[in-house]
This record gives sequence, structure tokens and C-alpha cells, in this order.
Amino acid sequence: MPIYEYHCEPCDHTFETLVRGQGDTPHCPQCGGIDLHKQFSVPASAQAGGRPGSSLPVCGPSPSFGCGSGPCGSGMCSSG
Repeated sequence: MPIYEYHCEPCDHTFETLVRGQGDTPHCPQCGGIDLHKQFSVPASAQAGGRPGSSLPVCGPSPSFGCGSGPCGSGMCSSG
């Protein structure tokens, strides 16, 4: 059940909604309209090296369980 982003033309409202199946018609939560245009959504991604998104857990490789040493070695990554 994907979440899609729509723009309602009559009231100029942009929103996200869960679409349960092909028969499920999304409605604008602001005006109730169905004159909607599906927006192109880009998922967020993790980046390392001090760039935006670097606060997400990123651990180095390790032969042990998990992805690194310390808390990462147990599979419990911490921000790094």
C-alpha cells in the first residue's frame, strides 16, 4: 500500500495519502475534491562526509555481526 503525493487543482493543496488499491480513489483532505494530479516524489537518501543526511547511521564494514565496532558490532548502529 504505497503513499502517493497529490496536488488538488481546485484548492491548490498538496498532500500525501495512502492508496490501498486500484479501486481506491484519493480525495483532497482540504476540499474533498477528486481533481488531483499525482506528483513526482523523490525518496530521501543517506549521504556521508558531512553532506546533508550525514546524521543518519553510517558504519564501516566489519567481519563481525552488524556493520562495525562498538554499538555497530551488535547490529545496533549509532550515528557515526
